[in-house]
Order: sequence, then structure tokens, then C-alpha cells
Amino acid sequence: MSGENADAGPLLLGVRHHGPGSSRAVQAVLEEVRPRVVLIEGPPEADALIPLAAEEDMRPPVALLAHAVDEPGRSAFWPLAGFSPEWVAIRWALEHGVPARFIDLPATHTLAWERDGESDGEGGVTRPAAGPGDGGRRRGTAPDGEDDPGTEDERLPVRAEGPGDEAGDEAGTGDGDAGAVPAADVRVDPLGVLAATAGYDDAERWWEDVVEHRGVGKGDPVAPFTALEEAMTALREEYGSGGHHRDLVREAHMRLRIRAARREFGDGVAVVCGAWHVPALRRGTPVAADRALLKGLPKVKADMTWVPWTHHRLSRSSGYGAGIDSPGWYGHLFAAPDRPVERWLTKVAGLLRAEDRVVSSAHVIEAVRLAETLAAMRGRPLAGLRETTDAVRAVMCEGSDVPLALVHDRLVVGDVLGEVPATAPAVPLQRDLARIQRRLRLKPQAAGRELELDLRKGTDAERSRLLHRLRLLGIGWGEPAVSHGATGTFRETWRLRWEPELSVRVAEAGVWGTTVHAAATARAETDAVAARSLDTVTGLAEHCLLAGLSEALPTVVRVLADRAALDTDVGHLARALPALVRSLRYGDVRGTDTVALAGVAAGLAERVFVGLPRACAALDADAAEEMRSHVDAVHGAVGLLGESAPGHGELRARWRSVLRRLSTRDSVPGVIRGRSVRLLLDDGELARDEAARLMGLVLSPGTPPADAAAWIEGFVGRGSGGGLLLVHDERLLGLVDAWLTGVPAEAFTDVLPLLRRTFSAYEPGVRRTLGELVRRGPGARASATAGHAGTAGFATGLDTARTDAVLPVLRLLLGPDADGEEPDAAPPGTTGGAEGAG
Repeated sequence: MSGENADAGPLLLGVRHHGPGSSRAVQAVLEEVRPRVVLIEGPPEADALIPLAAEEDMRPPVALLAHAVDEPGRSAFWPLAGFSPEWVAIRWALEHGVPARFIDLPATHTLAWERDGESDGEGGVTRPAAGPGDGGRRRGTAPDGEDDPGTEDERLPVRAEGPGDEAGDEAGTGDGDAGAVPAADVRVDPLGVLAATAGYDDAERWWEDVVEHRGVGKGDPVAPFTALEEAMTALREEYGSGGHHRDLVREAHMRLRIRAARREFGDGVAVVCGAWHVPALRRGTPVAADRALLKGLPKVKADMTWVPWTHHRLSRSSGYGAGIDSPGWYGHLFAAPDRPVERWLTKVAGLLRAEDRVVSSAHVIEAVRLAETLAAMRGRPLAGLRETTDAVRAVMCEGSDVPLALVHDRLVVGDVLGEVPATAPAVPLQRDLARIQRRLRLKPQAAGRELELDLRKGTDAERSRLLHRLRLLGIGWGEPAVSHGATGTFRETWRLRWEPELSVRVAEAGVWGTTVHAAATARAETDAVAARSLDTVTGLAEHCLLAGLSEALPTVVRVLADRAALDTDVGHLARALPALVRSLRYGDVRGTDTVALAGVAAGLAERVFVGLPRACAALDADAAEEMRSHVDAVHGAVGLLGESAPGHGELRARWRSVLRRLSTRDSVPGVIRGRSVRLLLDDGELARDEAARLMGLVLSPGTPPADAAAWIEGFVGRGSGGGLLLVHDERLLGLVDAWLTGVPAEAFTDVLPLLRRTFSAYEPGVRRTLGELVRRGPGARASATAGHAGTAGFATGLDTARTDAVLPVLRLLLGPDADGEEPDAAPPGTTGGAEGAG
């Protein structure tokens, strides 16, 4: 048999993917015609998965996921919503006991085609692919910013296109015009062309008017498909493949599958496919030509399953080639039995009320009236999304687009996440993850939410370990967030959001193990051995402790010790030490044995102590500033080592000795010397008199102004609390003031930027107090404060007038005196009653 003609051919139902109007029409035709088999555009490997669509736990939106067995990150999706014609056809076939089969190009060729014909430039970044039969909507590994050819609902009407598709050129070797692939072509959006012909500049609005608001034709349910086929035939005659060169190969495979079905079932064959393909499937093409197009296609071994999908991923804004602008709205149109406008605006009112906006029944009634009036004024058969949106903005949102954006995100697009039954095929890692999610009551959700964890609680600690293990495996279900009002290492905050692409990440991570714990352990050990830098390994050790991967720690610690022994860069060692100390603290909170890690941290600290003085010599300004940050980090790390490190007391003594050497060496940059003095002063290892003496030496006339300014920056700059130190220590402030006033005019311009950076970091109140003190001059502060209550500064004694003024408030706060009697209020200015207040 060489082909079929329009009289004897199968029943071809050309649809718009994810079009609710097409879905209603498909259901009406199937009920009327009752075919013996239903053929659907989609990968044939998924035929065995079709019965799962009848499971009670299967809730769209869902997607068929295909991935290469040897390269799980290379994948493709075929999404289906409850209002997709393909899903309606599958459900009808299952409910009526009719065989349903997919007839598109097998995924084994699609995945290999993507690999050989395109490079994603991002190492196999998975992107949302298309639903069945979209004319090239699969984008499993498409380059960033590029889309594969699409069908009637995804392009501008006509646009210039460059050279033909490589895989299409390769496949175009058959006889006849089906194999003719031009070197240059135009890429056509059939839906856009039809809308433009009808005088519409918005294809979505045209589709609503002519399909969604007209309903299924009465009398002959096939009539809408006949009209659409005629329009597509004219377009194919005008534009050929329309730039969709891979469609030629796909259509050849579909024709062969249709022929096979007709041999088995006769004329009782119904085909549900994209309307763009109908003319090509109707055309009589020799079998030899179709087989020639398919000969020699590349292949890879592929696995398929069902995965949950979201309405957001069906939207055009997500980058989905065959996306629609309003999945939530289309789902409502398909599901609403009657009065769709009233039901929609009631949903909107419920959402706004849940967000604490005042929306009454009167608002809904008025919004319905306004939407219907707008539709009549605009000559539309029924109020559409634009009319209802305008009515919501005017009536319920008081003209504001802020709440309207919430309506768009939650309802027009929607955040619905589908579900698949547990019996669906899955890699062992996916099954283990699902089991853990159920046990820990962490259900994946499409809408983002925050999760607060208290690591002292068993369930929360397990949740934390799971999320950290998934992050280590590259499965970004949760991202750490800033805790609001919670402090301490036993608190964690996560931002959770489940994206459909994470199913691919889970399949990809399956190569590391069959359980989340085993896979994360293997991944950590492998990454540790492959790490090239010390700080990478220390970060990995921290991840292992956070994830509770005690089995991986020995390997990570061994690699860490080896890298630390070979690394001679003090900067690398200094960056690594704080991460190790954080790891020790996290280990303490989680009850993890960190003795080996503590030994490595102690050894790393010793190497920093030995190399730091030499590394701080002869540095330029930028290198000195970077080294100063290392000194701060090491100081904090040594202080936190505490009891965790062996010989902790000796470690701290050694570090103080290093700081003393840094503070007195002339070869060390001023910013590091000043910072070392400040750290010793804060720890009580340096007397104020000694600090003042060192400052006086540095700020003496013999020191170059730039070096002195750098010393000041290290001593009182960069959020170190230096402003308060100067406020409380008049001698230090006097030294800085005297030096600053003595800087020569020719050098002042050079030191001004550094001084501005130093003092601009102070709080406004601190800067104001310092200004007052400097204005009054050295030595005048105490006398000025004693003579003028309320002025800035500190007196030597107690100001009784000011203390008496707060006593009435203290009585109110502290209650009656020891005898249970309320003491008489003492007037301001007296000290009587102070005993009662105590």
C-alpha cells in the first residue's frame, strides 16, 4: 500500500496542543465515531505507560520523560495537562477499552538527534521539552536562547531563517518533496498567520474568539477539524515545511505507523496530532520514500516514565516552545460546566480574600457585569481573559496592578503540580527519595515555601540532612535562606520549590547509588579525590558534616590532609581554616564525630602561624587588604576552635604570639599591623597604654602619612567597632586628631580616600559624637559633660539629676518595694526613694 487519500484515509483530528477547545472537539468526535484504535502524537516507547493514565493517583499536569540511559542528563519532556487533546484522547481510549498508541518519532532517535545535531553550550542543561507532536518542541538539550522549530502556536507568523537544520539535511535523502530540505527557509507560525489573516494582532485572542467561545459545532462534530485541515493545507502549500525541517522525518514515521494500524484495524483509526501535520499525513507518499527518510538515524538507549509537571512550565514565559499564555485560565475553561466568567471571578475573589484584601460578593457581581459589558463593546461572543482581567483590575484591585500580578501568577498561569502513581517506572534513587519524602512529611510543591528547622529535633535534623545531601547531588529542591528572628547553629531556614526538571537531576544522580545516602556518599568521595584546590575540599568536608555523611569523611579528611600538606600558599590555608572550624561546630550540633577533622584543623592552623609573618611582608595595598581579611578569618577561627582542637590553649597562645610579631614588624603593611594591635587589645592581651604607645609611634611625624592612614584603617576601620573605641578612649582619639591636623597639605589628598573609607563605616550617632568631642578639643570632654547635662561625652562621676529623672519609670516597671507598699514618687532632682526603687 503506497498511501491513503482523503476519501479512504483515517480520521485525522488536527489539534492545538494544550487547547481546551480542541480537547472538547476531540472528545465529541470520539464519542460520535467510536474508533477501534486511537493513535496519538508522541514517542512510541511510552505505549507501555499509557495504562497508568487511568490510575487514581495520576493527576495532570504530568509529562512523559525520556532520558538516555548512559547519559541521564540528556532528556526530553512531553507535557500534558488535563485540558490537552492528547490527554483527553488517552483517557477516552482507556475508559472505552480501545487501544491507544503513540506514533511520533521514537525517543531513542530524538535524544541521539539532539546530541549529534546540537550543542547546548552548558554541559547538557535540561530544558522543558514539548508535548507530543508539537513540531519540534523537544528541547532536552537545546542551546541557551534557541528554540527548536514549532507548530501552530509558538512562532511569529513568518520570520527569516538561516541554513537548514543539520539533522533535517541528513534525513532528507528520500524521494519526493518530503525529502526536499531547502538551504534557507522561513519559519512559520500557522496560528499567527491565521490570526493575522482574520485581522487579529494577538493569536491567543483569535483562538479564544473562534474556538474557545464558539463551542463544538452542532450536527457534525468533525466539521471544525475539516475546516482547520483546509486552512493548514493552504499554509503547507504556501510555505512547505515552514522551516520545521525535522517534521519531515517525524511525519514519515507517523505515516508508517498509521499504515500499520490500518492493516490491523481497518478504517477504524483515529489520529490525534498537531494540525500542522495533518496535510502531510493525508498526502499519499510512497512507503519507500518514508523509509528512506528514516534510514540511518542515530540511536541511543532510552528509558521513559511519567513525571509530575506544573502549569507554570506549560506557560510560554517559562521558555517552553509550545507554551500557552494562560494555562490556569485554559484549565478553568475546560473544567467549568457552565457560567465560566462567574466561576472565574469567584476564584479571583477567593484568592484576594486569602491575601487579606477586602473583596465582597458585590465586587464579584459588579466585576461580572463589567466583563460582560466590555465583551459586548468589543464585539466578542463572550468575555475572555482580557475582559475579566480588566474587570478585576477596576473593581477588585482598585486600579492597582500589584494584586493583579498575584492573580496572574496564582490563577492565570497557576502553580498546580501534578502527581504520578507510585507504580510508574523510576530509577531506584527516585523511589528512595519518594519514600524519605513521605516519611519526613516533605511533599514536593510547585509553589515556593520557607521551612524552618530546629536541628535539636530528630525529624528536623533528618530533613536538614536530606536537603544537604540533595544539594551535594546537584538536586536543588531546597536552598538555604536567611533565618528571620532565629539565631544559633541549631537553626536552619530553607526555601523549597520543586521544579519538574529536578526529576531529570534525580535520574542523573542515580549513577552514584540506589539510595540518597549512598549516592551522596559516593559523590562526595569522588569530588574530594578530583578536587584541585584546598578550599574546595574544605567546603566539601563542611557539606559532608551538614549532610551527615560520616562514611565519606575519612576519604575527605585524608584528601584534605594531603592537599594541606602540599599547599604552600598561606592565603589558601587561611581561607580553608574557617570552613573547617564551621564544620566542627556543625558536627557538634549534629552529634557527628569530628576528632579527625579537629586534628586536621589544628595542623592547618599551625601551618598558617608559621607562614603568615613571612607572607605579610612587602605587600602592595590590594594584597595587604586581602591579607588583612585572612588575618580576621584566622583570628575568628582560632577563637572558635575551643575544646574541639587538641592543644587548644597552646594554639591560642601561638596565635597571640603571631599577632605580636605582625604588630611590631616594620616590613608588614600598616593595615595589618594596626589590625593585629586591635585584635590583641580586644582579647585583653594588650594594655590600653601599650596600644596608645604603639599608635603614638606610628602617628609620629617620621611615619609617611599613607602608612599611618593604613594603620588607622586596620586599627579602627571596617566595622570593627573602632568608632566606639575612639569615643570611649580619649587618648586614642586625641592621637588620631593630632596626627590628622598635622598631615602636610601636599599629602592630605593622598590619605583622604582611605580616611573616608575608615570613618564612613561608622554609625551616624558615633560619627556625630566624635564630631562633638573633636570640636571641644582634647581634655575638655569631662568638664563639658559635668557642666552641661545631656551633652555628648562621659563624666567622671554620677549625674544625680539625670538618674532621678528615670526613677518614676523604674517604679512602674519594677513594682512595689520589699514591704509591698508603693513608695511615694520623688520629684525630679532628688535622690529620695532610690532605695525603694532598688
